Amino acid sequence: MSQRSTEETLAFLTRLSQKPGVQSTIIMSRETGAIVRTSGLISSSSFANANGTPSSSGETLTDSYTNGRKGSGIHSAEDVAAAVWKFLGAAGSLVEELDNEDDVRLLQLRTKKNELMIVPDSNFIFVLIHDTPPA
Repeated sequence: MSQRSTEETLAFLTRLSQKPGVQSTIIMSRETGAIVRTSGLISSSSFANANGTPSSSGETLTDSYTNGRKGSGIHSAEDVAAAVWKFLGAAGSLVEELDNEDDVRLLQLRTKKNELMIVPDSNFIFVLIHDTPPA
């Protein structure tokens, strides 16, 4: 991905997140995998109150809605980020074994329900989750 300013990158991701079928976006640190920004996914930290304990409503991540859809199979930003981090690491290892001078530029993963576009940048990992287009 070409080098962009932070403002340009955030504006680009904002436009992407508003496209039809887009459920979520995540920006992760390339160095640590920590979530920098997310939209559309519920963070497990949003279920904690000010003192860090779970909310008293009794709602769990599996009961919660993601972009108005219940039971999407993706429950929290942390779960997705952890899975993407592992997936990107495995893909990086594969690419390194094939040609140790090459880098992963784009990963596209399509399931029955969702499609994930994963774009590693020099500083960040961008993840876009959207509905799988009809066959």
